[in-house]
Amino acid sequence: MRKLRSFEEFWPHYLHEHRDPRTRTMHLTGTTIAGLMIFAWMATGHESFLGLALVGSYGLAWFSHLVAGYSRSATFWHPLWSLRADLLMYVKWLNRTLDDDLRRAGIRERRAYSRKSRSGTRSLARAGGD
Repeated sequence: MRKLRSFEEFWPHYLHEHRDPRTRTMHLTGTTIAGLMIFAWMATGHESFLGLALVGSYGLAWFSHLVAGYSRSATFWHPLWSLRADLLMYVKWLNRTLDDDLRRAGIRERRAYSRKSRSGTRSLARAGGD
């Protein structure tokens, strides 16, 4: 991997490593779990929720790279940029702008599902990456 000097250089690399929709789905699920566990910790003060936040987020993310994505996690090489990218991906997913960034990064998306089929109903499609 070439030396990345800024987050702006890192972001397209991060997207490439998360080009498989299954990997992104597991990351987004893990980020949701982490957020819920942090909220539970703030509401209750039970520190065990912080551990569950780490296990939920990093556990699913690393698992996704090993099993679904066949790519390497950037957590070990760029931990802060990786965290920032995870959160940015989550926000862009919520705002429905993630597809734009994927296209700019040169990732041709084959969705895990399509919003509407020709018959007007949701349909499942084969998930896949670039």
